[in-house]
Amino acid sequence: MVDPTSDLGEEDEESAPRCASCGEPALGVERRTVTWVEDDVVERRHFCSEACREEWE
Repeated sequence: MVDPTSDLGEEDEESAPRCASCGEPALGVERRTVTWVEDDVVERRHFCSEACREEWE
């Protein structure tokens, strides 16, 4: 299991996941991730801010 407080190696814009709303790198303390299971597959979307996450809903 990955410790959610650990460094996940996403230190720069190239390795960071892209925001599902605007396409910007999802980095830093503003980053939000939504995770769910659909058809026995774990799905997730990353967002660069709370505003982008709310826009996606």
